[in-house]
Amino acid sequence: MRPAPTILHLDMDAFYASAEQAAKPSLRGKPVIVGGIGPRGVVATASYEARVFGVRSAMPTAQARRLCPNAAYLSPRFELYRQVSEKVMELLHALSPLVEPLSLDEAFVDLEAGGVAPEADAVRAVGERLRRDIHEATGLTGSVGLAGAKMLAKIASEAAKPDGLVVIEPGTERELLGPMPVRTLPGVGPATAEALRRAGIHTVAETAEAGEDELVRLLGKAHGAGLYAMALGQDDRPVVAERDAKSISVEDTFEVDLTDRTRVRTELTRLAERCVQRLRAAGRSGRTVVIKVRNYDFSTLTRSETLRGPTDDPAVVREAVARLLETVDTTGGVRLLGVGVSGLADFTQEDLFAQLATEQEAQESARAAAEPAGAEEGGPEPEEELPRRWSPGLDVVHDDYGAGWVQGSGVGRVTVRFEQPWSAPGRVRTFAVDDPALRPGEPLPLVGGGPGAGQSSDPATWPKSLSPGGEAASESGEEISSR
Repeated sequence: MRPAPTILHLDMDAFYASAEQAAKPSLRGKPVIVGGIGPRGVVATASYEARVFGVRSAMPTAQARRLCPNAAYLSPRFELYRQVSEKVMELLHALSPLVEPLSLDEAFVDLEAGGVAPEADAVRAVGERLRRDIHEATGLTGSVGLAGAKMLAKIASEAAKPDGLVVIEPGTERELLGPMPVRTLPGVGPATAEALRRAGIHTVAETAEAGEDELVRLLGKAHGAGLYAMALGQDDRPVVAERDAKSISVEDTFEVDLTDRTRVRTELTRLAERCVQRLRAAGRSGRTVVIKVRNYDFSTLTRSETLRGPTDDPAVVREAVARLLETVDTTGGVRLLGVGVSGLADFTQEDLFAQLATEQEAQESARAAAEPAGAEEGGPEPEEELPRRWSPGLDVVHDDYGAGWVQGSGVGRVTVRFEQPWSAPGRVRTFAVDDPALRPGEPLPLVGGGPGAGQSSDPATWPKSLSPGGEAASESGEEISSR
């Protein structure tokens, strides 16, 4: 435990939803829910306006719709969230070389390693300046907790929400923690909380009063001893700049149960490709391939296979996934599938898979040799391009109206609201889903944009009438900014 509150915890406020509100002027001050929008989707983040209605993270979207039917339900835009996160992390790294990111919107910072004086006033000033800098750089707000330990700093940032700062002075930990529910402590999930409840333990103070021996008896040596230290406010975990991932995985939930075995195999193959892409992006390889299958009745099972050495070869992962699927009965219907790779390493052992590579080369050569013959005989026409999927919240650009976002789509039509982060709420237009003038766009910056801020005048971002030198700028501006 440190004698000064030099560990900072930053947690951005309702991050995904706040970013969407900042990007979409018409949604500011209104309930916004980001996550899976289908009947089996799950809420990723709810704005504070939506939380008033009881909506929370990890809640089924269908339940959220019943609680808050008038909210804006949007698909996540992770490209935007990563861009904002990078700006926030840059500000944190300017404070200290020791920054421990926990997610896109949350991190610990060791201010002592950054040379900040170990005094409450000094660290408070740093925290306040950080909050101002984040708002200026991103337009969003974050809550800051400062304490002498990571656990306490995280509790402080939660108490500071939204858009606040709380400092826990060393020596006040037990007084602060005492009345809090035991679920406040790290590592106390539903099962542990239930075991403690049966023993008559409900608060942090009661946990400390129970004593280490009783907690060890109830929860086991490691968990019981660790929980007792936490209840006393003791947490000596350091801020670690590099957190080594133990596994990389992807998964999808389906709106309708998959009963076709071929479709299940196809979806797993697609997930295997995505998983390998993430593996390679991280510069890693893995030795153990895992599939996850959640059945129609919510029962979940996993199957794994350990290879002879680490690999990042998509063909090897696909083959392992196919073998694992053969051990699973999917006839009852599948609602979720996942593929993961664990046992990560920084190297591959491709020589172990030379036989597979040779077989693939032979198959590709055979296909290449067959193509000319197929062409001469008038082979099948290329598959028709699938219609675009216009998900709510998606960035789009129209040749005439400029940048906007999808409000909804159906029966061959897509509704778009044309506005930018720096504009007034924009007008709504409806188009055919295959309108050639409408196409997916890129996220616009949340701050610092606008025609007079050095942005490009390319019609891919701006309406033609808003381009510098455009003849009808005032007319177009009036049309788009109304309603």
